[in-house]
Amino acid sequence: MTDLQEQSTSTGNGDVVISVRGLKKHFPIMKGVFRRQVGAVRAVDGVDFEIYRGETLGLVGESGSGKSTTGRVILQLDDATDGSITYLDEELTTVSTNRMRELRKQMQMIFQDPHACLNPRMTVASIIGEPLVENSTMDKEARRARIDELLTQVGLDPSHANRYPHEFSGGQRQRIGIARAIALNPEFIVCDEPIAALDVSIQAQVVNLLKQLQEDLSLTYLFISHDLSMVRHIADRVAVMYLGHIVELAEVDDLYDNPKHPYTQALNSAVPLPDPIAESTRQRTILEGDIPSPANPPPGCVFSTRCPVAVDRCFTDEPAWRDTGGGHWVACHLA
Repeated sequence: MTDLQEQSTSTGNGDVVISVRGLKKHFPIMKGVFRRQVGAVRAVDGVDFEIYRGETLGLVGESGSGKSTTGRVILQLDDATDGSITYLDEELTTVSTNRMRELRKQMQMIFQDPHACLNPRMTVASIIGEPLVENSTMDKEARRARIDELLTQVGLDPSHANRYPHEFSGGQRQRIGIARAIALNPEFIVCDEPIAALDVSIQAQVVNLLKQLQEDLSLTYLFISHDLSMVRHIADRVAVMYLGHIVELAEVDDLYDNPKHPYTQALNSAVPLPDPIAESTRQRTILEGDIPSPANPPPGCVFSTRCPVAVDRCFTDEPAWRDTGGGHWVACHLA
C-alpha cells in the first residue's frame, strides 16, 4: 500500500467497502478502412477514492466529466483500462466471470432514466422478480411475497404488481427500479443520477426514500449527480470530478463551506441561495469556454484552460493529489 493509500484510508470512519486506485477508462478512437486506433477518449483518467461502509459518497461534475463511466467501471459493466478496484478484499478487475456473477448480488445500480431501464413488455412483478429468479431458490409463492414486500418498501401498492411500466409515472418507475436494485439485499449501490429525469416536485421524495432505505438496510451508496444542492442533502463526503479527474474530495460541509479548488468554487457559486438578499449581493465565479475534449485533454492541470486564477505552472505541471488537512483532498497548485 502506498503512502497515499495509507493516508487516505486513515481518514475514514469505518470499513472500506470500495477502494479505487489509479482507475482509468479509455475508449479507443478507430478510423480508416482497417479500423486502426488513432487515439482514445480518456473518460476516466486516474482517480483514487474509497467508500466506507454505510456512507454515501457524492460524485459531482459537469456532463462529460466521467461520473457515470466511473460508476459503470466500478461495477464492471465496462472493463477498466488500468487501475485497481477492490470490493472488500477482492480485486474486481481480475476476478473470474463466475465470481463476478456472485459478487453482483452485493453490488447493484439504479439508472438515470426510469423509463429506458425497465422492459416495457414485462410486468412490474416480472421486472422486480427477475433477480430473484436468476439468483435465488425461492419458489413462486415466496418470490411473490418478496415482490410485495419490496413494493411496499419503496412506497408502491403491491396490488399494482401486474401492471406494466407505462402505467406508472416517472417517479413511480424510479421506485420500481429501486425495488429491483434492493431485491437481493445488496451492500453497495451505484445511484447514477437517479433523480435527473424526474420532476423537481418528486426529486426530494426519491432522495428521502434512498436515505430511508440506507438506514433500514445498511446500504452504502455512490451517488452520482450534477445537482450540488441535492448532493449536499444526501452525501456524507463529496468528490468533484472534471475531465476524467477527481479534483477535490472532502466531508460534505467542509467542501461546501470551504471549497479549495477553483472548479469547486465555481460550481458552488452557481447554486441558488434561499436568501434573496444574499443571492443578489454574492459574487459568482463565471467559467469561460467549454470543457475540453477528453480525447485531447490539456497538459498540466486539466482545468487550466478555464481556471480564472491559473498561473504558468498550471499549464505544464500536473498538480499532486494531496491532503490539505482533515481529510480534505485537492489537486491544485494554489490550494
